[in-house]
Amino acid sequence: MSVHFEERSGVVPCKTPWGSWYQTMEEVFVEVEVPHGTSAKEVKCQLGSKNIELHVKGKEIFKGKLFGTTVSDEATWTLEDKCLIQIVLMKANREAGNCWSSLLEGEYCANAWVQDQMQRKLTLERFQRENPGFDFSGAEISGNFAGGGPDFSSLQK
Repeated sequence: MSVHFEERSGVVPCKTPWGSWYQTMEEVFVEVEVPHGTSAKEVKCQLGSKNIELHVKGKEIFKGKLFGTTVSDEATWTLEDKCLIQIVLMKANREAGNCWSSLLEGEYCANAWVQDQMQRKLTLERFQRENPGFDFSGAEISGNFAGGGPDFSSLQK
């Protein structure tokens, strides 16, 4: 079985006060560090297509409108080792040009360097999908990669 592109090439995390978030073309991952020994009963997580809310032990971690739209039926959260909450959101728009610049509108924004690295990563992921026989996981990209990179769909194969 082949390994997913992001597992081979690593992720570009956006650090936050509570943990970090990162993305692929299809998903947004949110990792929240919580006090060791936290139980699932102490976690209240609401995942909607446009909104997200997380409370741990009665304390609000974050709440607001997501940067982009997600498929709420496919969103999940898990509590790992009683110290890490992992939230997986499925993007509604799964194009390489759909690179979220923040987790919530106006909050937890990626700085310019992280945003650049995220966009490069999504562009390489797009190239990997379009060319399944090649391995782009260690590739470097330069030039026009903003918005998902150049469009080669009009070229003859």
